Amino acid sequence: QFENYFEKATRMPGITGENLLSLLERRLDNVIFRLGLSDSRIEARQIVSHGHVKVNGKRVNIPSYLVEEGDTIELSESGKENGKIKEILEEKESVPTPGWLEFDRSLLRGKILRNPRREDIDYPVQEQLIVEFYSK
Repeated sequence: QFENYFEKATRMPGITGENLLSLLERRLDNVIFRLGLSDSRIEARQIVSHGHVKVNGKRVNIPSYLVEEGDTIELSESGKENGKIKEILEEKESVPTPGWLEFDRSLLRGKILRNPRREDIDYPVQEQLIVEFYSK
């Protein structure tokens, strides 16, 4: 699946490595993690898989779903009632949200303001090495 992301990134205009990171950041499971609705990406994947998330009002249970600029992400009714998610929200009074996302804590709703840029990605990765590896 990672190779599919790489292929898609190479077909996009711009720098392949930055495109790849942007695609990975836009995965629904990652967005749930970035909004502070889970403690880890693995947990976010499970939240999505169990149908606790809606994108633009429609339930989505595919963790690899790619969100787009303007999309709204919210918890379904079952997600809002989920004990683990409630616990996480109580523990995390406020979570810093990346500049490409906004989160309304009272509505438990997030919005994709724009596609993520390289400077929005805070984990150490040398995307050029990934590009070199997959280009062989």
